[in-house]
Amino acid sequence: MIDENLARLLRAAGLRWQPASGDTFAVDRPDMAGEHFTVSEMTIEPHHFDTGTILGFNGTTEWALDSLAVEDALWIPREDQLRELLGGAFRHLARTPDGYRVTIVVADQERYFEEPDAATAYAQALLALIGAAVV
Repeated sequence: MIDENLARLLRAAGLRWQPASGDTFAVDRPDMAGEHFTVSEMTIEPHHFDTGTILGFNGTTEWALDSLAVEDALWIPREDQLRELLGGAFRHLARTPDGYRVTIVVADQERYFEEPDAATAYAQALLALIGAAVV
């Protein structure tokens, strides 16, 4: 799983979230750092309105929160979601002695991103891809 700082960088780069069952998120406040939640129809369900998306907390007694605007949530995409977001730019994932390397193609050039875990390598590659699309 990527860390919250990397998730913030992805959001700042323009990555947008459409909440779906199984997604992980954090409440983006310093006093909630490290607390992660999972969208599930049983407990946390996205409600879509014309004014925006609200995450409804259904029957949760351990936390006094009824709902949360999606803008106040920090999506922490999973490894498979990050790989999917790379789309056709993704070439492969390889194991290295120190972790993993993700290879993508940007502007007809291969780029490599090596990190201790695959999800972080995918996220770094996605940041580079988004950055290349903006230029």
